Amino acid sequence: MAHKFEIYKDKAGEFRVRFKYNAETIFSTEGYKSKSSAQNAIDSIKKNGPDAPTEDNS
Repeated sequence: MAHKFEIYKDKAGEFRVRFKYNAETIFSTEGYKSKSSAQNAIDSIKKNGPDAPTEDNS
C-alpha cells in the first residue's frame, strides 16, 4: 500500500504519528505521552479529514 500511518517513538520517548506516501513523509504529529493517544490522533484524522476544508493563506 502506498499510503500508511506509522506510530513511532521519538528521542524524547513520546509517541508520534507520521503519514507516508511511498517513502515520503507527508506530515507528522506532535508528541503524545501514550500510544493510545497517538492511535486516537490517527482515528480523528481518518474520521474528520475527508470533510476538512482547505484554507489558502497565500
